Amino acid sequence: MQVSQDQPIYSEAPLQLLLFVDGRPKSRQQVQRIRAYLKELQAEYSFEVETIDVGQQPYLAEHFKLIATPALIKIHPEPRQVLAGSNIIAQLKNWWPRWQAALDAYLKVQEDLQERIEDNGKATSPKSTIRSVAVSAELIRLSDEIFRLKQEKDNLQEQLQFKDRVIAMLAHDLRNPLTAAAIAIETLQSNYNLDTGQFQRLKPSMTAHLLKQARNQTKVIDRMIADLLEVGRGKDTEFPILPQKIQLGKVCLDVLEELCDRYTAKSQEVEIDIPSDLPYVYADPERIRQVLVNLLDNAIKYTPQGGKISVAGLHRTTQKVQFSIGDTGPGIPVENRDRIFENHFRLQRDEGTEGYGIGLCLCQRIILAHYGQIWVDSAPNNGAWFHFTLPVYPS
Repeated sequence: MQVSQDQPIYSEAPLQLLLFVDGRPKSRQQVQRIRAYLKELQAEYSFEVETIDVGQQPYLAEHFKLIATPALIKIHPEPRQVLAGSNIIAQLKNWWPRWQAALDAYLKVQEDLQERIEDNGKATSPKSTIRSVAVSAELIRLSDEIFRLKQEKDNLQEQLQFKDRVIAMLAHDLRNPLTAAAIAIETLQSNYNLDTGQFQRLKPSMTAHLLKQARNQTKVIDRMIADLLEVGRGKDTEFPILPQKIQLGKVCLDVLEELCDRYTAKSQEVEIDIPSDLPYVYADPERIRQVLVNLLDNAIKYTPQGGKISVAGLHRTTQKVQFSIGDTGPGIPVENRDRIFENHFRLQRDEGTEGYGIGLCLCQRIILAHYGQIWVDSAPNNGAWFHFTLPVYPS
């Protein structure tokens, strides 16, 4: 008796079999022969067969630990037995007499048990093993769904916790550049004479310095917000770039000038080795500026007072330019050099340091969008060297 896998049988048959099949054309003839042979056996002996398509119910194949189909499983009476391979009919011919003997013994035990139940005045109905398989299949499916929902819940909780942490740190970190910009603007405003259109009590050099301070601090604020928005878009969204011909060395020098106050305040030495004949690269200037700002900002942050920061350019091949930024900080442990570019990842030692754990992830996304590579290794002085490559602008 063949039953659709969409309607599991709830049988009282003492001998119950499951036939697992798949949709491969090669196995179709073999399945037809097995079904024909089972039909011949059913003419002489009563048993139930349920056909299960593993393509529609893969969790059942996993439940029964099947590694190949077609497969014929005797699930009742116990013990369970699996026949698989290209010679299922031959195996079935060999095992059929033993299955009948085991079934006769089982029926005898059941008959004796039933007589005892009737003598005690109690009645019970036998349970179907195939029915329990149907229930097990549903439990497996529900278990998988619960596991998937739990993973989604954990991911959402992690994102919410990260958002709360970032908002708290952003609110704290924005105070410094906002305060600095506000002081510069207020000083300029309080010394500006509307009638003459000039700044009073301020030398031209001080006026220029305050304007530069206000401009730089607003750039810092803009960069912090832009980084958060870019990383928050996720890895699977499109990352737009507008590549053009740019001089990478000049972009780097502009960024160093912007960050001058920071490394000067820590008495850090900046060593620059950018060849004058370094070729132009084909890249998005704003995106590459973000990469340089992030890497140089990290170098300044982790390099101790009086330490050294190195910037180097290299014409690596006819198609690639390599740019490197090194420091004399604590370096990156070998076991974390791959994970350091993951979103939200931070080294345990950096938990008390300002930052969001998103800068290097953003750098990687930008470089990959340019079909380049980014990686980190140890510096000779135990610091860290961050390297990235960009395509040469075609001449």
